[in-house]
Amino acid sequence: MGFIGFARLSVVVAAVLLSASLLNAGLSPPEEAPKLQSLAGQLLIATPQMGDPRFYQTVIVVVRHDRNGALGIIINRPVQERSLASLLQALGEKDTGVAGSVRIFAGGPVQPEIGFVLHSPDYHGPETVDIDGRVAMTSSLQVLRDIANGRGPSKSLVAFGYAGWTSNQLEGELRQRAWFTAENDQRLIFDEDRDKVWEEATKHRTQDL
Repeated sequence: MGFIGFARLSVVVAAVLLSASLLNAGLSPPEEAPKLQSLAGQLLIATPQMGDPRFYQTVIVVVRHDRNGALGIIINRPVQERSLASLLQALGEKDTGVAGSVRIFAGGPVQPEIGFVLHSPDYHGPETVDIDGRVAMTSSLQVLRDIANGRGPSKSLVAFGYAGWTSNQLEGELRQRAWFTAENDQRLIFDEDRDKVWEEATKHRTQDL
């Protein structure tokens, strides 16, 4: 995993619109997909029909979903535990002198060098995106500094990479039953045993097979 740096959400969304493409095989063309209300803030839960091994039993928080496409972060793919000092140093900080560690997640297959922090809404910085009032996302080094110094959000999840969909692509995947949907749940996002997140999330699904 490369630790190149954090990016503004607007830059990431632009990249999604230009190049992100997931689960194309066997899905309806975008023009056939039904129109849906925004799923921002909701969970996508991979169904047993999921054909892409990259998303087998994944649970994704939808950060952005509109007519231009969608962006989400996988929350149940932990890859390593890393000290906050070494993470900050890898991202260009020097002489951090901070203690503690953070779990790093693989947020998705697109641009794994870009980092994001999903977190509780009690923290807000200049680059924070309020997703739905129950969960937020910040993609700047400052949130890591604040976490390291005890001034960050009460709950957080650090991920690199994201899942992205072009216009109407997610709607097509939903039509093909690749995903369940469920309401946002802080317990699932931040507290539940990661090995149990998919199983627990499926109990709360709102879209059945």
